[in-house]
Amino acid sequence: MIITGIAGVALGLAAGYYPRFEMAIMRVMDALMAFPAILLALAVMAALGPSVFASIAALSIAYTPRVTRTVRASVLSLKSLGFVEAARVQGATDLRILLKHILPNCLSPLIVQETFIFAYAILAESSLSFVGVGAPPPTPSWGNILSEGRVYMREAPWITVAPGVALASVVLGLNLLGDGLRDILDPKMKL
Repeated sequence: MIITGIAGVALGLAAGYYPRFEMAIMRVMDALMAFPAILLALAVMAALGPSVFASIAALSIAYTPRVTRTVRASVLSLKSLGFVEAARVQGATDLRILLKHILPNCLSPLIVQETFIFAYAILAESSLSFVGVGAPPPTPSWGNILSEGRVYMREAPWITVAPGVALASVVLGLNLLGDGLRDILDPKMKL
């Protein structure tokens, strides 16, 4: 989530603020979004091999386009507003305008998007581990636990039920957190 956030913010700020970069960045993001995230992560995992680093890289590549599009949309709507024009007239550099004026105003949709991406990434990592291309089996992962426990489903169902319930609870909790943050941070919802 942190890697996705940093890469998505950097690419989204560049694509939204500088029109000359927008076409190249957004076409790459569109190409990555053309594939379902789990399929793209599976392809990256097949190329890199099963490891924790490969899981992080695959999920970061798969979810960065969503953050990039969110930040870009915010930048496009903010860069023509009066406070940005005032900063530009006062002689502020582009970097200062991006970091001091535009980025803080992009944070509320970004935080909400990141909570949803975190939930999706947990679910995707569990899926990758379940099918055997995620983190290797000694590494604790809900997908590994579910995969190893399915053999004992008839004799000891709690081996798979407990991690399944924990996984569902965490994903549901993160989605509810994202909805709550959206309600709190979105000024349009307060009307």
